[in-house]
Amino acid sequence: MGLLHLSLLAVSIIGVGIVDARWRLFLWAEPRRALLVLLAGVAVLLVWDLVGIATGIFAREANPFSTGILLAPHLPIEEPVFLLFLVQVTMVLYTGARRILRSREERRR
Repeated sequence: MGLLHLSLLAVSIIGVGIVDARWRLFLWAEPRRALLVLLAGVAVLLVWDLVGIATGIFAREANPFSTGILLAPHLPIEEPVFLLFLVQVTMVLYTGARRILRSREERRR
């Protein structure tokens, strides 16, 4: 049960990756730029988490769904994986929405 959260995150990342690959929205459209955005987004959010941990706003409680592996005090290994998923899904949704809106605009002309 300890790998459930990490496993579900991995499945989610793969699922969003399949949607991305099918419609070439983000990573499959411009891999270099997308990797930079992913890394920058995860880095900013990870710093945000670390500041929250340092100030006592964020804390981790043990649970049966996580691995229990900590990268730092109160920072489980699942957190950067979740942040990767968060940035990925946000960018796929953003690029998909832009494409839909652009397509609608072109049809109106």
